[in-house]
Amino acid sequence: MSAAERGRAAAELKQLSDELAPSVLAFELTNRDYFAAAVPDRGDEYFARFTDRYDALLAEQATGACAFYVLVTEDGTVLGRFNLYDLLDGTAELGYRVAEHATGQGVATAAVRRLCDLAITRHALHTLRAATAHENTASQRVLVKAGFMRTGPAGPADLGGRSGSWYQLGLTHQRGTSS
Repeated sequence: MSAAERGRAAAELKQLSDELAPSVLAFELTNRDYFAAAVPDRGDEYFARFTDRYDALLAEQATGACAFYVLVTEDGTVLGRFNLYDLLDGTAELGYRVAEHATGQGVATAAVRRLCDLAITRHALHTLRAATAHENTASQRVLVKAGFMRTGPAGPADLGGRSGSWYQLGLTHQRGTSS
């Protein structure tokens, strides 16, 4: 087993909780510049009011409208955030971000596959959608490797001012064995 495979196996996808807040903040701060190159920056206000915003995410998650997950290593380091938004009538939108040092190692693909399994078993979903900007080829590869199919254009309103594509995946109950 390679070091990357051991790292993926040792990391666990955990639902967002109070105790994960410091690790999530560290992840966002450490990777802020890296993320801003691909998606709109969250801005200084996000970090100044992180606790309030984090508590709002937990409250939203408690309603069942969203499900927020983090990929956490054995030492508590967050490798990525993987979120299901707008859960409604068996469908949801997928969004994710992975730490710069974990890119190119299959971490995102493995976590998206795990989240697809959780979407079925924990959230009773049958369809996931995701949008990615044209220039974000890494995210496009992750989605395709996880089984998503391109379904059409995504506009600037969908992608924070950028243009791109929508992808969709029909989930099946036989799927439940991805790792």
